[in-house]
Amino acid sequence: MREEYRQILVHLIGALVAGGAIGMERTFQARPAGFRTHALVCLASSLLMLATLYQDRWLPAESSSEFRSDPLRMAQGIMTGIGFLGAGVIFREGLTVRGLTTAASIWVTAAIGIMIGIGFYLPAAAATLLTLTALTFLRWVEDRMPSHSYAHHVLDFAREDVMPEHEVRALLEQHHFRIVNLSYRTSEAGQGFEYRMVIRTTDARNFSALAATLLQRPRIRSFRISPTGN
Repeated sequence: MREEYRQILVHLIGALVAGGAIGMERTFQARPAGFRTHALVCLASSLLMLATLYQDRWLPAESSSEFRSDPLRMAQGIMTGIGFLGAGVIFREGLTVRGLTTAASIWVTAAIGIMIGIGFYLPAAAATLLTLTALTFLRWVEDRMPSHSYAHHVLDFAREDVMPEHEVRALLEQHHFRIVNLSYRTSEAGQGFEYRMVIRTTDARNFSALAATLLQRPRIRSFRISPTGN
């Protein structure tokens, strides 16, 4: 086997391994774009860059002096195309936007594939390790950072027995919640009344304590607490 063919296989196999390593972490987290997706993204990026790296092999000899593809343009095209794939894994659920980390991992996987495609192995290997660090260790750090937790909160009352707003606010403050916004709504053809709000706390464990308290209030016909996630 010719030396350049061995080099091409090293490029492609390296891209498959690097992309697969990042994708395994996403699969472990049960994300929609996982092992195979990341492996294929990295492989495709490497393959397209090889097309420019070895263009003197596939361009006719008489055309090589007249036409040369620009590797930078190829890289820009790859990253633009990856934007569409990344957008496909991002979706909104209430106040929560999910899939941003997976989209970012797809983007960096494409960049790693480009580096492997042009034979820039040290930055590619370093980027692979740093990406895995960001997806694993930094998740642990992020989970322990102080942050606000939000939830959609609905309280439903009979129209003739509605808890006054100041009591609702006091109840939430007792459980260390702040109301971000509050709206009012009648239900059941005017027979019921609902407070609809977004609440915020610094400790997600307060949600279960609030639910336990609300269950003990008979005048509350029903309630909903829907925490938002990352």
